[in-house]
Amino acid sequence: MSLSILSDPRLEVMLPRIDEDLAEEARVEGCRFCGGRLDRARYPRKPRAVVELGAAFRKRESFCCAEETCRRRTTPASVRFLGRRVYLGVVVVLVSALVQGVTGGRLRELRSKLGIDRRTLERWRRWWRESFPLTRFWRAARARFLPPVAEGDLPRSLLQRFVPQVLEGILAALRFLAPISIPTLAP
Repeated sequence: MSLSILSDPRLEVMLPRIDEDLAEEARVEGCRFCGGRLDRARYPRKPRAVVELGAAFRKRESFCCAEETCRRRTTPASVRFLGRRVYLGVVVVLVSALVQGVTGGRLRELRSKLGIDRRTLERWRRWWRESFPLTRFWRAARARFLPPVAEGDLPRSLLQRFVPQVLEGILAALRFLAPISIPTLAP
């Protein structure tokens, strides 16, 4: 695994395309509350990242039910945004995996290159170690992996199942994790 993936120009093109596909699937399904038609209702995001991002990363796909009696919001899964976190999902996943087991000097180097506060990195590591394994999503999804993913080594052990040396592996891992970007799938 390497930070060079974050500067791959294909990432800026592919992540929004995947999110558009996920949004279209949600729109076609209709309102999950009443079955009504969904109208586009994007909302702004100001994601933090370690690379410069285009306009496609400043809006989150979302929909609003067209039925007057409902008007509930539907936010589809996303590979760009990992729930309400301010950093891009790829940054949270990749950097969390990279800081596992590193020395103090390497950790300082990563923090200085990325501009991510030590407390933020610790919060991400705690979330992967303590909260993520308890989510409904992970309790159901972990059965897909044989041998089992080492939960004490998340997210690195999960990324290793998706060939993390190449961009396609990171994208596959982000697609797998996309359902956790929807608030209704919290524990």
